[in-house]
Amino acid sequence: MRKAAAKYYLMHNRSTSQSVALQRYGQSQDASDLDELDNLLDDSESRDSSKKHATGTRKRPFLWRQYFRRSEHCLQPRNIVLGNGNKQSLSYPSNAISNAKYNAFNFIPLVLFEQFKFFFNLYFLLVALSQIIPSLRIGFLSTYIAPLAFVLLVTMLQEAADDLTRRKRDSDANAEHYDVVGRAVMTKAKDIKVGDLIKVHKDRRIPADLVLLRTEEDDGEAFIRTDQLDGETDWKLKTACSYTQNLVNETDLLGQDGFVIADPPAKSMHEFTGTINIKARNTLTFPLSADNVLWGNTVLASGTTIIGLVVYTGVDTRQSLNTSAARAKAGLLEQEINNLSKILCGLTLLLSVALVSFHGFSQTWYIDVTRFLILFSTIIPISLRVNLDLGKNVYAHQIEHDIDIPETIVRTSTIPEELGRIEYLLSDKTGTLTKNDMELKKLHVGTVSFTREAMSEVSEYVHAVTSKSNNAPRTKREISGRVRDLVMALAVCHNVTPTADLDDEESHSYQAASPDELAIVKWTERVGLALIARDRKTMKLKRSDHETNTLEILSIFPFTSETKRMGILVRDDAGVITFYEKGADVVMAGIVAANDWLEEECGNMAREGLRTLVIGKKVLSKIAYERFQKEYESASVSMTGRERLMADVVAQHLEHNLELLGLTGVEDKLQDSVKPALEFLRNAGIKIWMLTGDKVETAKCIAISAKLVKRGQYIHTVTKLVDDRIAMAELEFLQNKTESALVIDGESLQYYLDKFQQPFVELTTQLPTVICCRCTPTQKADVARLIRAHTKRRVACIGDGGNDVSMIQAADIGVGIVGKEGKQASLAADFSVPEFRYLMKLLVWHGRNSYKRSAKLAQFVIHRGLIISICQIVFSVTSKFAPIALFQGWLMVGYATLYTMMPVFSLALDKDLDDSLALLYPELYKELTEGKSLSYKTFFGWVAISVYQGIAIMFVTLILHNDHDSKMVAISFTALIINELIMVALEVNTWVPLMIYAQVATILLYIATVPFLGDYFDLAYMKTAGFYWRTAIVTAISVGPTWAVKSIRRRLRPPDYAKLAGTA
Repeated sequence: MRKAAAKYYLMHNRSTSQSVALQRYGQSQDASDLDELDNLLDDSESRDSSKKHATGTRKRPFLWRQYFRRSEHCLQPRNIVLGNGNKQSLSYPSNAISNAKYNAFNFIPLVLFEQFKFFFNLYFLLVALSQIIPSLRIGFLSTYIAPLAFVLLVTMLQEAADDLTRRKRDSDANAEHYDVVGRAVMTKAKDIKVGDLIKVHKDRRIPADLVLLRTEEDDGEAFIRTDQLDGETDWKLKTACSYTQNLVNETDLLGQDGFVIADPPAKSMHEFTGTINIKARNTLTFPLSADNVLWGNTVLASGTTIIGLVVYTGVDTRQSLNTSAARAKAGLLEQEINNLSKILCGLTLLLSVALVSFHGFSQTWYIDVTRFLILFSTIIPISLRVNLDLGKNVYAHQIEHDIDIPETIVRTSTIPEELGRIEYLLSDKTGTLTKNDMELKKLHVGTVSFTREAMSEVSEYVHAVTSKSNNAPRTKREISGRVRDLVMALAVCHNVTPTADLDDEESHSYQAASPDELAIVKWTERVGLALIARDRKTMKLKRSDHETNTLEILSIFPFTSETKRMGILVRDDAGVITFYEKGADVVMAGIVAANDWLEEECGNMAREGLRTLVIGKKVLSKIAYERFQKEYESASVSMTGRERLMADVVAQHLEHNLELLGLTGVEDKLQDSVKPALEFLRNAGIKIWMLTGDKVETAKCIAISAKLVKRGQYIHTVTKLVDDRIAMAELEFLQNKTESALVIDGESLQYYLDKFQQPFVELTTQLPTVICCRCTPTQKADVARLIRAHTKRRVACIGDGGNDVSMIQAADIGVGIVGKEGKQASLAADFSVPEFRYLMKLLVWHGRNSYKRSAKLAQFVIHRGLIISICQIVFSVTSKFAPIALFQGWLMVGYATLYTMMPVFSLALDKDLDDSLALLYPELYKELTEGKSLSYKTFFGWVAISVYQGIAIMFVTLILHNDHDSKMVAISFTALIINELIMVALEVNTWVPLMIYAQVATILLYIATVPFLGDYFDLAYMKTAGFYWRTAIVTAISVGPTWAVKSIRRRLRPPDYAKLAGTA
């Protein structure tokens, strides 16, 4: 049997000489395993290699040859012996889960690399290392080492804790025990191998990718939950291979002489191609598809026990292949601060060189320059990143605990300030602007339409199927027949499964992947044709008269985003074989018979904002069905191009000249408050794009009803572009109408992206609203990247489905909605919200606070470091340019920590106006996008304040006490601390208790520690009145003018928010 597997594999994938070797081996009847075959393959490969060698290609050494051979087999179809992982001829990855980021050897190097790639930390590392050199040492070594070590220690502890959590989670998963058929003891998940037969019980995690062979249910069906894999909440139906399902027991299964041929590992969770091959008198081959596979990390949901064959383990599983590190998102504020820090570094170097030049260059001038650089190192404060990171944690906590936006989750806590800088919002439609709560609103059967009020007539027509009366007029009988045919098609053509209530056998609910299908099946139940039971072979429908129809399911052709249609072949009790198909009008128009009303009615429904489906049927003769089935089965076992071959057979035999039964219109209701939310965001200066896979007319109608397009606003539509001249003419037309809304389909969008990308994005980014229809997930992500790259502005994307994940990850801010399509978008996003309307407060309130607080905090921390450096400069100048430290040892450490940290960090709790005003005046958000809170203007303003206050503190101190001693240090340092506390108080807009506590606690802490600072202060002098009045004068001269300028400016030119808040 293993020989047969290898024969199939090599005949399709190896060279001619290898195939010849295989054929020679296949004729031999004596070999018992693959050893001889391996030798033959080695010989054939040697001949191939010799040929290459003769033409100048160097033959690889044996070990390298084995290495590359193993790499190659991972990229080719694999043949797996049934029943024992130890029988496999090739080795496969371990099934052990490892999400750990570090190990014992690389933890410290990796953490240090991650930290020192930031300019702040690298700068201070160089400063700290310089203190090892005796000639550069200034003060105590701990003064420079301790702050850096503290920051690194906190980071290492946090990284270690996170990694230990990951390891604990991995260890728990790896230690789960599973029953491997044929083994006496339970096997840990990490020890499971390719080829093992695994028994899994209800509510257990699937440990690897399995081919489903048997279930306890007679029909061979099992349901799995995939929410941990793809975020989708609905149950997925999986079916066992018919041959293995019909075996007597698991022992019989273990005794099978067979093998499975499977695709190479791939990312797609919706595609799988394989076969089960059983060696008998004639080798039996059974096709395998994605419907027969249970992906790892899913959960068995149905109440049954299953047996599966392991085909992929560890890094080869779909879950592992689809797990990738998200793009590391860095906030614009961090980039701005990094640029400012480089400016400060340049200023520090210039100051150092200037001071040395004033003193005169000596032979060791470079040592003096370096010592000055070290003295002025506080200009770039090491605590800046710590303060900002802690502040972001505060903002994230406030967002998650805001009672007005419950269930909001911050998944990326490093970029909350980006919420205050958004200028473009790209939104999905279904499930994001709408509820994804579908309801069938309209039915059209060619000459008659049925809407809400007329649905009762549909029930009468369905009920009339059992009526013996034929007295109705002919026209009515024809309509009745068409309606019944359409309702039957809708009740049959779907992938919905009924689930019975354990407490009440008469009641049931439905499991469905598509909200559209669920809405339609519920509607057919209301009009008198209910789905009551379904397995993979049969379907039972109950009519309103309690009679049941049993249909045999012959084949199902599932919906895909590529085909945009779904079909089913069934046989009824009378033996009539019928093919039903439903799908989008763009594809069904070429499949159904010619008609004169489909296009017009589809347009009418789309203009009403309804999602349309076209339904058709075709009755097959027995001979036609058998011919189709034979070709379809042949295509289904092909290992190359299976999907294409199967689709070709369906198109040839089924998908042509279908009888057009009718058209359905399903309404997707708008989310609560989505209209005022969109208008609010537009007033905030945010340009909104809607990216949807829906039709142009439907999307346009939803945009109008949702007020995405303003009343009276011109809507320009561009569709089906195929000509360069027309494409440019459309752009030229829009250049004169930049206040209009653009509606463009996916085909035209791709045309512009491929041929006229630059002029297209330049024009569309000026428009207030753009609606892109028939978009693919890739196009959504491309649009987000294009806007970011062209405008250099912040882009937010919001969506609710798996098709929105790429767009969300491509944005500066990704927002996911937990919807009916699952949690995939929510899990991939930076922020998760339950409803679209929560964006209002998330952006204009929390975004405002996060950005303005971070900007103020960053500039104040820079001010705190710059002012003490200015003091040092003045001291150096008055000390004949000697590079001697003014504040040494604990004074430097305490200044940046105990004596100023709490008041400065309390600025992270400040707010410039109430949330009610921010939500009442969304126009205030526009000033945030301009970046005025942290700009070169504000930065150099703080530099000027720092320079003035640093000079004032030192010069006034030296005037009042003209001596460089500990008394001067005590006056200047105390004045410096009080100056910073007063400056914090002047910056506060709204006082909260914690701010007051921080101020009081800092003052008390300073007073309490003064007795321990005898090495730096003259403690006896600090008890005299002279110390206090001198300190008071120094502080008043330092703070007074600053306070006066700030007050006058606020009164003469108050900011807009101050006018509204009444604090001007």
